Amino acid sequence: MKTISPEDALAYDRDGYLVVEDLFGEDEVKAMLHDIETGERVAKHKTGRTDKSGKKAGISLWADLSGDIWEAASTHPRIVNAIRVLMREEIAFFHGKVMLKEANSGGAWEWHQDYGYWYEQGFVFPRMMSAWVALDPATKENGCMEVLRGSHKLGRLEHGQVGDQTGANANRIQQIEGFFERVYCEMSPGAVLFFDCNTLHTSAPNDSDHSRRSFIICYNALNNPQLGEHKTFEQRPCPVAEEDAILKFSE
Repeated sequence: MKTISPEDALAYDRDGYLVVEDLFGEDEVKAMLHDIETGERVAKHKTGRTDKSGKKAGISLWADLSGDIWEAASTHPRIVNAIRVLMREEIAFFHGKVMLKEANSGGAWEWHQDYGYWYEQGFVFPRMMSAWVALDPATKENGCMEVLRGSHKLGRLEHGQVGDQTGANANRIQQIEGFFERVYCEMSPGAVLFFDCNTLHTSAPNDSDHSRRSFIICYNALNNPQLGEHKTFEQRPCPVAEEDAILKFSE
């Protein structure tokens, strides 16, 4: 089982992200891709988000654990225990989303912090983070994730509408980008990018002949309350699946 070392945790604190290679195996990735292509969950929730150029990036999002392969991945001990170590506290599942950046057409995701819009959903503290699971090779050519190393230390920036996405203030990004190293997170299938909810990240459009599909799992600190009248977050400890949970859904 992959484990997070003390050195990994310190690097995450410093950089606002951490890439762990080969966290999921080839058969586990194959099972998740099969469900994207044939299952009901992704198709049922699929929508598109238009970037500022007019291209659409596909997304399928849900906030429940429903006993399927996506629950198995979201509660997998390799993921859940890594999140616990990096956050140093007990966590709760927030939501999951499959990202569908199709070949030759997938749109960009504009610069943003996840807490830029989770704040607007009423979460009091930025004690939240995500695990980005590569299901296809993620390369510069097909629009891999890009992060500004250490940008989580800026705190929350102002966000607004960009296309039909929520993006960080473009003028602010232009002025601060030079203070940080821009990292292209090229990843092999099965690798996972863990990142802080205030880490600035983006991805370019996919103009290549290769799709870039991924699964993002988002978590909240168990005792981070959500304010407002439309509460969606269920404050209970994230369950932990068995080690072979994903493979139970393989063909």
